[in-house]
Amino acid sequence: MNKNISLIFNVVLAIAVIILFILFFKQKNSSNSVAGVASTFVDSSKTALLPIAYVNVDSLLLNYKYAKDANEALMKEQENSRATINYQMRQLQSEVADFQHKLDNNAFLSRQRAEEEQARLSKKQDDLQQLNAKLSDQLMQKQQKVSEALRDTINSFLKTFNEAKKFQLILSNTSNDNILWGDKGLDITKEVIDALNKRMK
Repeated sequence: MNKNISLIFNVVLAIAVIILFILFFKQKNSSNSVAGVASTFVDSSKTALLPIAYVNVDSLLLNYKYAKDANEALMKEQENSRATINYQMRQLQSEVADFQHKLDNNAFLSRQRAEEEQARLSKKQDDLQQLNAKLSDQLMQKQQKVSEALRDTINSFLKTFNEAKKFQLILSNTSNDNILWGDKGLDITKEVIDALNKRMK
Protein backbone atom coordinates (compact mmCIF):
# COMPACT_ATOMS: atom_id res chain seq x y z
CA MET A 1 0.00 0.00 0.00
CA ASN A 2 2.79 2.41 0.98
CA LYS A 3 4.71 1.34 -2.09
CA ASN A 4 1.73 2.17 -4.32
CA ILE A 5 1.37 5.61 -2.73
CA SER A 6 5.09 6.22 -3.10
CA LEU A 7 4.98 5.13 -6.76
CA ILE A 8 2.00 7.37 -7.53
CA PHE A 9 3.72 10.30 -5.78
CA ASN A 10 6.92 9.77 -7.82
CA VAL A 11 4.95 9.61 -11.10
CA VAL A 12 3.06 12.82 -10.30
CA LEU A 13 6.31 14.52 -9.33
CA ALA A 14 7.98 13.38 -12.56
CA ILE A 15 5.04 14.70 -14.64
CA ALA A 16 5.20 18.03 -12.79
CA VAL A 17 8.94 18.31 -13.48
CA ILE A 18 8.36 17.56 -17.19
CA ILE A 19 5.59 20.20 -17.42
CA LEU A 20 7.79 22.82 -15.73
CA PHE A 21 10.65 21.90 -18.08
CA ILE A 22 8.42 22.35 -21.16
CA LEU A 23 6.99 25.67 -19.92
CA PHE A 24 10.46 27.00 -19.15
CA PHE A 25 11.82 26.34 -22.65
CA LYS A 26 8.62 27.53 -24.31
CA GLN A 27 8.85 30.85 -22.47
CA LYS A 28 12.54 31.20 -23.33
CA ASN A 29 11.90 30.60 -27.04
CA SER A 30 9.02 33.08 -26.96
CA SER A 31 11.16 35.80 -25.37
CA ASN A 32 13.94 35.09 -27.89
CA SER A 33 11.49 35.49 -30.78
CA VAL A 34 10.22 38.79 -29.33
CA ALA A 35 13.79 40.01 -28.92
CA GLY A 36 14.49 38.96 -32.48
CA VAL A 37 11.50 40.89 -33.79
CA ALA A 38 12.51 43.94 -31.72
CA SER A 39 16.09 43.83 -32.96
CA THR A 40 14.85 43.47 -36.54
CA PHE A 41 12.61 46.52 -36.05
CA VAL A 42 15.47 48.56 -34.59
CA ASP A 43 17.86 47.52 -37.33
CA SER A 44 15.35 48.35 -40.07
CA SER A 45 14.70 51.77 -38.56
CA LYS A 46 18.42 52.48 -38.65
CA THR A 47 18.89 51.49 -42.27
CA ALA A 48 15.66 52.73 -43.92
CA LEU A 49 14.17 56.23 -44.01
CA LEU A 50 10.42 56.66 -44.28
CA PRO A 51 9.34 58.24 -47.60
CA ILE A 52 8.11 61.47 -45.96
CA ALA A 53 8.68 65.12 -46.86
CA TYR A 54 7.36 68.47 -45.68
CA VAL A 55 6.70 71.90 -47.18
CA ASN A 56 7.03 75.16 -45.23
CA VAL A 57 3.79 76.94 -46.15
CA ASP A 58 4.93 80.40 -44.95
CA SER A 59 7.94 80.27 -47.24
CA LEU A 60 5.81 78.91 -50.07
CA LEU A 61 3.30 81.78 -49.85
CA LEU A 62 6.11 84.35 -49.73
CA ASN A 63 7.95 82.98 -52.75
CA TYR A 64 5.32 81.40 -55.00
CA LYS A 65 4.61 84.02 -57.66
CA TYR A 66 0.91 83.17 -58.03
CA ALA A 67 0.38 83.55 -54.26
CA LYS A 68 2.34 86.83 -54.20
CA ASP A 69 0.38 88.28 -57.14
CA ALA A 70 -2.97 87.20 -55.66
CA ASN A 71 -2.07 88.67 -52.26
CA GLU A 72 -0.93 91.97 -53.81
CA ALA A 73 -4.20 92.21 -55.79
CA LEU A 74 -6.23 91.64 -52.63
CA MET A 75 -4.19 94.24 -50.73
CA LYS A 76 -4.73 96.77 -53.51
CA GLU A 77 -8.47 96.12 -53.49
CA GLN A 78 -8.55 96.48 -49.72
CA GLU A 79 -6.73 99.83 -49.94
CA ASN A 80 -9.17 101.05 -52.62
CA SER A 81 -12.16 100.04 -50.49
CA ARG A 82 -10.68 101.78 -47.45
CA ALA A 83 -9.97 104.92 -49.49
CA THR A 84 -13.58 104.98 -50.78
CA ILE A 85 -15.02 104.60 -47.27
CA ASN A 86 -12.65 107.20 -45.79
CA TYR A 87 -13.50 109.73 -48.55
CA GLN A 88 -17.24 109.33 -48.04
CA MET A 89 -16.80 109.44 -44.26
CA ARG A 90 -14.97 112.79 -44.51
CA GLN A 91 -17.76 114.13 -46.74
CA LEU A 92 -20.37 113.04 -44.21
CA GLN A 93 -18.47 114.58 -41.31
CA SER A 94 -18.24 117.85 -43.23
CA GLU A 95 -21.99 117.82 -43.93
CA VAL A 96 -22.78 116.98 -40.29
CA ALA A 97 -20.58 119.88 -39.13
CA ASP A 98 -22.31 122.21 -41.61
CA PHE A 99 -25.72 121.01 -40.40
CA GLN A 100 -24.78 121.63 -36.77
CA HIS A 101 -23.49 125.12 -37.62
CA LYS A 102 -26.75 126.04 -39.39
CA LEU A 103 -28.79 124.58 -36.53
CA ASP A 104 -26.87 126.61 -33.94
CA ASN A 105 -27.37 129.80 -35.98
CA ASN A 106 -31.06 129.20 -36.80
CA ALA A 107 -30.18 129.13 -40.50
CA PHE A 108 -32.99 126.71 -41.45
CA LEU A 109 -36.19 128.27 -42.73
CA SER A 110 -38.30 125.93 -40.64
CA ARG A 111 -38.08 123.17 -38.06
CA GLN A 112 -39.36 120.73 -40.69
CA ARG A 113 -36.50 121.65 -43.03
CA ALA A 114 -33.96 120.97 -40.23
CA GLU A 115 -35.55 117.60 -39.47
CA GLU A 116 -35.48 116.66 -43.15
CA GLU A 117 -31.75 117.49 -43.35
CA GLN A 118 -31.07 115.52 -40.16
CA ALA A 119 -32.96 112.51 -41.58
CA ARG A 120 -30.98 112.76 -44.84
CA LEU A 121 -27.67 112.77 -42.97
CA SER A 122 -28.77 109.87 -40.78
CA LYS A 123 -29.70 107.81 -43.87
CA LYS A 124 -26.39 108.71 -45.50
CA GLN A 125 -24.58 107.43 -42.41
CA ASP A 126 -26.57 104.15 -42.51
CA ASP A 127 -25.82 103.77 -46.25
CA LEU A 128 -22.14 104.31 -45.58
CA GLN A 129 -22.11 101.64 -42.86
CA GLN A 130 -23.87 99.21 -45.20
CA LEU A 131 -21.36 99.97 -47.96
CA ASN A 132 -18.48 99.34 -45.56
CA ALA A 133 -19.99 95.98 -44.55
CA LYS A 134 -20.64 95.07 -48.20
CA LEU A 135 -17.08 95.89 -49.31
CA SER A 136 -15.63 93.95 -46.35
CA ASP A 137 -17.82 90.95 -47.18
CA GLN A 138 -16.83 91.06 -50.87
CA LEU A 139 -13.16 91.23 -49.94
CA MET A 140 -13.52 88.30 -47.53
CA GLN A 141 -15.25 86.20 -50.21
CA LYS A 142 -12.50 86.98 -52.73
CA GLN A 143 -9.85 86.13 -50.16
CA GLN A 144 -11.55 82.79 -49.54
CA LYS A 145 -11.74 82.06 -53.27
CA VAL A 146 -8.06 82.90 -53.70
CA SER A 147 -7.15 80.64 -50.77
CA GLU A 148 -9.21 77.78 -52.23
CA ALA A 149 -7.72 78.27 -55.70
CA LEU A 150 -4.22 78.37 -54.23
CA ARG A 151 -4.82 75.21 -52.19
CA ASP A 152 -6.30 73.39 -55.22
CA THR A 153 -3.38 74.50 -57.40
CA ILE A 154 -0.78 73.27 -54.91
CA ASN A 155 -2.59 69.98 -54.22
CA SER A 156 -2.98 69.32 -57.94
CA PHE A 157 0.68 70.15 -58.53
CA LEU A 158 1.88 67.90 -55.69
CA LYS A 159 0.07 64.90 -57.19
CA THR A 160 2.01 65.35 -60.43
CA PHE A 161 5.21 66.29 -58.59
CA ASN A 162 5.01 63.16 -56.43
CA GLU A 163 4.64 60.75 -59.36
CA ALA A 164 8.42 60.83 -59.70
CA LYS A 165 9.29 61.42 -56.03
CA LYS A 166 7.16 58.57 -54.61
CA PHE A 167 6.62 60.12 -51.17
CA GLN A 168 4.08 58.29 -49.01
CA LEU A 169 3.32 61.47 -47.07
CA ILE A 170 3.91 65.21 -47.67
CA LEU A 171 3.24 67.38 -44.61
CA SER A 172 2.55 71.11 -44.44
CA ASN A 173 4.43 73.14 -41.86
CA THR A 174 3.32 76.65 -40.86
CA SER A 175 5.63 78.59 -38.53
CA ASN A 176 6.86 75.27 -37.12
CA ASP A 177 3.37 74.58 -35.73
CA ASN A 178 2.91 71.13 -37.27
CA ILE A 179 6.53 69.93 -37.20
CA LEU A 180 8.53 70.79 -34.11
CA TRP A 181 11.71 69.52 -35.73
CA GLY A 182 12.45 67.99 -39.11
CA ASP A 183 15.62 66.95 -40.89
CA LYS A 184 16.53 69.47 -43.60
CA GLY A 185 16.79 66.59 -46.04
CA LEU A 186 13.01 66.12 -45.74
CA ASP A 187 12.28 69.81 -46.49
CA ILE A 188 11.22 70.03 -50.16
CA THR A 189 9.91 73.62 -49.96
CA LYS A 190 12.45 75.20 -52.32
CA GLU A 191 12.09 72.40 -54.85
CA VAL A 192 8.30 72.80 -54.84
CA ILE A 193 8.47 76.62 -55.12
CA ASP A 194 10.95 76.46 -58.02
CA ALA A 195 8.79 73.91 -59.84
CA LEU A 196 5.58 75.92 -59.28
CA ASN A 197 7.15 79.18 -60.51
CA LYS A 198 8.66 77.41 -63.50
CA ARG A 199 5.26 75.97 -64.38
CA MET A 200 3.71 79.48 -64.20
CA LYS A 201 6.15 80.75 -66.83
